Amino acid sequence: MLTPNMLIAAYSNGIFPMADEDGEIGWYEPTIRAVIPLDDGFRVPSRLARTVRSGRFELRIDTAFAAVIRACAESVAGRETTWISEEIVRAYSELYRQGIAHSVESWYEGRLVGGLYGVAIRGLFAGESMFHSERDASKVALVHLVDRLRRRGFVLLDSQYIVSPHMLQFGTAEIPRAEYHRRLREALRVSAQWSP
Repeated sequence: MLTPNMLIAAYSNGIFPMADEDGEIGWYEPTIRAVIPLDDGFRVPSRLARTVRSGRFELRIDTAFAAVIRACAESVAGRETTWISEEIVRAYSELYRQGIAHSVESWYEGRLVGGLYGVAIRGLFAGESMFHSERDASKVALVHLVDRLRRRGFVLLDSQYIVSPHMLQFGTAEIPRAEYHRRLREALRVSAQWSP
């Protein structure tokens, strides 16, 4: 059974869990990791920048974590199965109650239409999953996340794998495991704060 302490220890050592189709939890430490830059390497395409500036979506933090993780777990066209099992939902919901897991949410006309969730440990934010039901809603949440992490002193935004081409447009880079561990050690020495 996944526990908060188990998850914190795993992330602190560069490992993360995913469930298979039967709900069995596996532990992963890819040889190549994807990281989203928190410096000038982070790029926002011009069309998306206009959407961000327009204020079309209302951005909220940590107001609908359960709804975000459930939406991320739903099957969609092109992804009929999910690695987010009931055990994953339960364990990350407990991390959320402890102030370690967080959600960034895009709302439109009072409806949750996109967002993401992840885990914050010192200077590390490990992004777990994103979803959207309105165009650009999850991307706007990502832009907001990067801004928040920069302002709060985070130094590493881990996106684990590059699983979709749209992540490349933000400057997401693949780095070897050894380089990831070097950056992780540095991040765990940083005292960043998700909330003021």
